[in-house]
Amino acid sequence: MAPTCESSLKADEVERSPAVGLRERGAKVFELNPLEDPRWKVLTEIHPDATVFHRVEWLQALKSCYGYEPRVLTLTPPGLPLKSALVFCEVCSALTGNRLVSLPFSDHCEPLLKHPEEFDLLLASLTETIDGKQWKYFEIRPVVTKPGSQMAFGTSNTYLLHQLDLRPSEESLFKSLHKDSIQRKIRRAEREQLRYEEGSSDRLLDYFYKLLIMTRRRQGVPPQPRKWFRSLIASMGRSLKIRVALRGETPVASILTLSDKKTMVYKYGCSDAQFNNLGGTALLFWRTIQEAKAGGFGSLDLGRSDLENRGLVMFKERWGAKRSTVNYWRYPAQAATSKPENVIKHFKRVVSLAPEKSLVLLGNLFYRHIG
Repeated sequence: MAPTCESSLKADEVERSPAVGLRERGAKVFELNPLEDPRWKVLTEIHPDATVFHRVEWLQALKSCYGYEPRVLTLTPPGLPLKSALVFCEVCSALTGNRLVSLPFSDHCEPLLKHPEEFDLLLASLTETIDGKQWKYFEIRPVVTKPGSQMAFGTSNTYLLHQLDLRPSEESLFKSLHKDSIQRKIRRAEREQLRYEEGSSDRLLDYFYKLLIMTRRRQGVPPQPRKWFRSLIASMGRSLKIRVALRGETPVASILTLSDKKTMVYKYGCSDAQFNNLGGTALLFWRTIQEAKAGGFGSLDLGRSDLENRGLVMFKERWGAKRSTVNYWRYPAQAATSKPENVIKHFKRVVSLAPEKSLVLLGNLFYRHIG
């Protein structure tokens, strides 16, 4: 089901309404299209809070696969270098409602600010848009910055975010790994002589997607559309790698990583459960750490985890990763209880029994409504 809403937000730069309480200072908010305005790319390259999820390439993949239109609000007038900005996408769905999200399928997305107090001014412009009733809600996913209490945002979800510091030596990093669960599995993978391959070829994508279908079936949800990963590969270029561990010619585990500036990002992982004892996943993460370390990366972003997923949280912390809490916020606050992802969870029993082609079809149909 394709999105059907007509946007009330214009693609061209337009002056937005100033926030209440700041009009006296003459503050104005402007809108731009980050896929067309080169100033956005420059800002993401120099701002310390910018991540791979802010990049033009990530936004382009979201639009190419799901049709989400990216927008940026800024306090900078047209023609001047951007200093503060907030990026979001229009998610249009007749199934789960039309909404603005910063950003869909992104673990976190910090506003790119020069001064913290600018955040509420940008948010105020969007709350006025939401109050116009075309959009169901606006969601933000910052790691550090919080909306002011007067902004009437509510917490929709809380996750744990894990980051691994790569500055210690490789020897120190290995010694910090859990001896039984991680170190032992890496050694097992080496004894089993599992092969390691990396890249973004169609063959590696086929390996990855086959394992993804297996993993998502175990989790009770369909896989993301293959088109999403093709869009990422086309957009991200050499910043994306599919890493596969193989026993002979059989893929046993795979992860997909993204890189940006000084951070390597683990985004997706999957495996064939019957080979989990061989240590393929541990091998992939260790090779990623070694490569990132050699490439001068300062951290490995292991992504978000549900609070109740204790197994995943424990796995990440056994690599020595440190946790922090990430709150997702929504306006209006009463929209915080809406769960678009539950659309897919309703098909849990179907997923456990459906043939592979049906699982892929379900993913193609419903993921665009979840972001």
